[in-house]
Amino acid sequence: MKSILKGRQSGFTLIEIAIVLVIIGLLLAAVLQGQGMINSAKVKNLASDFRKVPVYIYGYLDRFKEIPGDDPRVVANVAGTLATSPAGVQGNSVINGLWNSTTNTDESFLFWQHARLAGFAAGSTDTANPAYIPRNADSGIMGIQSNVGFVTITAPTAMTGTYIICSDGILGKYVRQLDITLDDGETSTGSVRAVLQSAPGIAVLSDAVEEANSYTVCMGV
Repeated sequence: MKSILKGRQSGFTLIEIAIVLVIIGLLLAAVLQGQGMINSAKVKNLASDFRKVPVYIYGYLDRFKEIPGDDPRVVANVAGTLATSPAGVQGNSVINGLWNSTTNTDESFLFWQHARLAGFAAGSTDTANPAYIPRNADSGIMGIQSNVGFVTITAPTAMTGTYIICSDGILGKYVRQLDITLDDGETSTGSVRAVLQSAPGIAVLSDAVEEANSYTVCMGV
């Protein structure tokens, strides 16, 4: 009798195994869905970063008839402790300097101070503050410059737009979805393009974007 009971108690039935497999499948689905939601939220934040910058430009232009960073009358237009660009390059609607400049006389660097002091953008107005240069949702830096002198992405064709907004340190797993959200879904063409952060110059095809690599994404406006 005892040997029969022992035989009946050993191992799992097919029904029990099936239930366990269903539970595991449901848990995996929940994890994947949660990860997808996190990724979607990250892409939304990254896209929002890009969309806000033209608002700063054209809001400032509408109010002061100048471009932030390039404003020759910025001292009169906004209140605060200001750093200004050289007089010879002000007021020509060109944002001089590279988008990732840390030189406090470059208009691309001063853009953020002017936009913030005017109340359009949030963030520190102290150019010496380590948090002065804005960060994207993936912790990379953001910046803007005029298309004139833009060298981060030069091929297969030149970027379009008067001004170029760039954001670096973006993982490949977000890059394609970001391009779909903002542009045509192809990271080598259109107004939004991506380039390997370690190899600027040639925009990467969407099919060649690797999830674990870091990219610089730029958008022309």
